[in-house]
Amino acid sequence: MKRLIIVCEGPTEHEFCMDVLSPILQKGDIYLDAPLVKKSNGGIVSWQNIKRQIEMHLHEKDAYVSMLIDYYGIKDSYKFPGWEDSKNIHPKDDKLEFLCEQMQADISPDLASRFIPYIQIHEFESLLFSDINVFRDNFDNNETDFSKLEDAIREFKNPEEINSRPTLAPSKRLMDAISGYEKVVYGSCIAGEIGLEKILEKCPLFSKWFATLRSI
Repeated sequence: MKRLIIVCEGPTEHEFCMDVLSPILQKGDIYLDAPLVKKSNGGIVSWQNIKRQIEMHLHEKDAYVSMLIDYYGIKDSYKFPGWEDSKNIHPKDDKLEFLCEQMQADISPDLASRFIPYIQIHEFESLLFSDINVFRDNFDNNETDFSKLEDAIREFKNPEEINSRPTLAPSKRLMDAISGYEKVVYGSCIAGEIGLEKILEKCPLFSKWFATLRSI
């Protein structure tokens, strides 16, 4: 059995990895662990801190290591490799690919072949827009303004693109549309009900990353 470690930005990502991704990966004889980013109160920290954690895990019995963080949580001060140069790269897909290449190049050469860099465009909750009908099934009509979720789907070409400013981030849209929505409580459960196949169908960058994980 192969070992895969996904360093997670926060508890929502951790729950998603363990509840949704792990059972699928186990079928391919891949054991998953999903530790949180160290020295963090929930969120991303400097690249040097994340790099140190990644390389520490890469030293663990030939483990493969990846990460589940989002682009809009990264600050200039975190000094991710290639960050300043990436600001001139468009579209976003090319920008993220460039940043992943730069991260890979910054990992120790004797470890880099087992590192699978990944950055989501927006936060984890964007994946939950892969099938908004699931929200209708889990929340009463008097709790949910379903039209706000429909508006988000119409506005963007796929769920991964959903965001336009901090107040309209995916999790903020969900909390605005659904009374009492709590991301850590509901995120992984909703993703599980949507099903990984639907998420992979609707989210091309996430799908490409997961295909790489399954092929290790």
